[in-house]
Amino acid sequence: MVPMSKRIGAEFLGTMWLVLGGCGSAVLAAAIPSVGIGLLGVSLAFGLTVLTMAFAIGHISGCHLNPAVSIGLWAGGRFPAKDLAPYILAQVAGGIAGAAILYLIASGKAGFDIGSGFALNGYGAHSPEGYSLTAALISESVMTFMFLLIIMGATAPAAPAGFAPIAIGLGLTLIHLISIPVTNTSVNPARSTGVAVIAGGWAVQQLWLFWLAPIAGAIVGGSVYRWLGSAPRK
Repeated sequence: MVPMSKRIGAEFLGTMWLVLGGCGSAVLAAAIPSVGIGLLGVSLAFGLTVLTMAFAIGHISGCHLNPAVSIGLWAGGRFPAKDLAPYILAQVAGGIAGAAILYLIASGKAGFDIGSGFALNGYGAHSPEGYSLTAALISESVMTFMFLLIIMGATAPAAPAGFAPIAIGLGLTLIHLISIPVTNTSVNPARSTGVAVIAGGWAVQQLWLFWLAPIAGAIVGGSVYRWLGSAPRK
């Protein structure tokens, strides 16, 4: 068993990279005139952060990088309850660290507006395309539900060995392709908290949804896959 200190260190660094890489692609590279990477590029960037970290630290901590994933894996019988608190604290701290680094870079450009240009998650007036609170709640819950199904299925003992990071990374890419217009895509309370803490204001006021919905979706997703995976094989 890898010592807890190394596991939470890996979760801290992995979540820092997820926020710096994923949110950084949105803040620094998405809107460059004529060469911006756009929605497709940002979606792929988030998937690549998880894919690269899954290969880098998956053998150390399991590469959760997300409080909802840790809680969903617990609901699915794959993670002990006693390890939830240290993992979640490390993930949130890593998310804040990644957002702080991103702010130091982004604020070096004249005209930077942290309130509208920091990959913040929101609903209503703060949704990228004006989606309601209800739409945001459904989107975040369902997308996290599906993410847990992908994670648990790809890492199941019967799944093809060595391909889990690819399936999980592409799964997160697809989730972003679907839901960036709705909420800027969270499915990860640590990702949302990192940028919200740095930005403050409305992002903190709306942060509750980006904890509640992903965790609820993850618990249901983990529980459903636990039931699916327990089916007897013929």
